[in-house]
Amino acid sequence: MSPSPADVAAAATRVAPHVRRTPLFATEVDGRPLLLKLEHLQRSGSFKMRGATNALLSGERPDRVVTASGGNHGLGVATAAARLGVPATVYVPEAVPEAKARRIEAAGAKLVRHGDTYAEAAAAALAEQGGRYLHAYDQPEVVAGQGTVAAEIVADAPDVDAVVVAAGGGGLAAGTSLAIGGRRIVTVEPEHCRAVHAALTAGGPVDVGVDSVAASALGATRIGDLAFALLDAADTVPVLVSDAEILAARDLLWNEFRLRVEPAAAAPFAAWLADRIPARNPCLVLCGAND
Repeated sequence: MSPSPADVAAAATRVAPHVRRTPLFATEVDGRPLLLKLEHLQRSGSFKMRGATNALLSGERPDRVVTASGGNHGLGVATAAARLGVPATVYVPEAVPEAKARRIEAAGAKLVRHGDTYAEAAAAALAEQGGRYLHAYDQPEVVAGQGTVAAEIVADAPDVDAVVVAAGGGGLAAGTSLAIGGRRIVTVEPEHCRAVHAALTAGGPVDVGVDSVAASALGATRIGDLAFALLDAADTVPVLVSDAEILAARDLLWNEFRLRVEPAAAAPFAAWLADRIPARNPCLVLCGAND
């Protein structure tokens, strides 16, 4: 069942005691006004805490939760599960960044390394017996929880005409589309890590290769079916950036503003710097800081 704007509003109330309401930062670059949502300051280091918390608080509390992640979702689930007293097991690819793996274990979750990609880790997690499986992006409660980022943006800055997010499997983008009240949703992906762009171009979910400096966060090989339906209906604008542009944008955020984010979170800023955002007053989401 597809979530609705009302589900995002309900999620905002549900997760409020557990997540931070992250600030907006208004500034300018080369005379151009810029508005940033500092979601990298969220508990667990990314927006993923929102969707994980909403999913765990929806319905009957599970005795145990199992998930798969490139890193950030696992951190969100591990952190949310620890706050709620739910044991968690997180499957990750062998190449998961060590900093993310350490933090997942430090949060109290059991870490299992499996396979070369997120898809392989997810297949192993799904095969595990016992516990509720929590999908990283293709689950209504997760999507609704991620939408609370954008709900905060439009509440705090109603003049925003577009919200720009990095996209992997599409969960954040799908939730954003539900929360922005007819404003434009722009997704930004690496050139060689483009599950959302490929699906919107092809007219349906397709498998893609994954090769990017941002792959640990944006490395979905296929958009979620739920995310595709919502983004296709929302007339989403998919934008691509190169790895070089992502790294330059990340470095500029640090050098100019002392904002330290992971490569994936710099993708919207990279697109903005390259004048690829079709909006006059967009808000760019800096979605994570877990290198």
